[in-house]
Amino acid sequence: MTAAATARLAFDGSGIDGSLFTSVTGFARATPWLNTPMEVWTNFGLGVFAILMITGWWNARRRGTQAMALALAAPVGVATAFAAAEIVKMIVAEVRPCRSMPHAYLVDACPAPSDYAFPSGHSAVAAASVAALFLLDRRLCAIAAVFAVVEGFSRVYVGAHYPHDVLGSAVIALPVAFLVSLASRRWATPVIGSLSHGALRPFLAAAMPTVGTQTAR
Repeated sequence: MTAAATARLAFDGSGIDGSLFTSVTGFARATPWLNTPMEVWTNFGLGVFAILMITGWWNARRRGTQAMALALAAPVGVATAFAAAEIVKMIVAEVRPCRSMPHAYLVDACPAPSDYAFPSGHSAVAAASVAALFLLDRRLCAIAAVFAVVEGFSRVYVGAHYPHDVLGSAVIALPVAFLVSLASRRWATPVIGSLSHGALRPFLAAAMPTVGTQTAR
């Protein structure tokens, strides 16, 4: 099947919130100074969520086996949520806005016709990170939530997704990542408890400080 035929068979989501999409891309047209920063962020900003999960893992070393189980489950939950979003994407087969609304202002390049729009994979990763960190560390979760909103907005700003693509990704990713992390904590906690006494201890538990004796003056 040719690329043109693939595009014709795909679902056109412009009738759902195309006007809101063009309002956001119109804002992008009016803020050319922001185009490059938003394009860089939308493609590389996901690294922030990796940093937050690494921070959660580092802190979990001092909080016990259940916290460590949640820290190690976080990337598993995010990967599972992303996979679920990709499956839905292939089923729905919604054509990208750049093809259904070619006259809109677009910052990002238009992907191949077989790269569908609903849901947003980038936003799914961001939302899944929020859910996984919610169980691990509420402060890190709050930071992730702010960045997730920025990531979702950037996907519409650069013209890669409709607003409903971003919202749909959150609806899918949040419960999937939350449930996977919750289930992983149940079975991983005893395993981590056992491994914490072996060679992997430096990665799973922080060394307890020793209490030294004070010298007499």
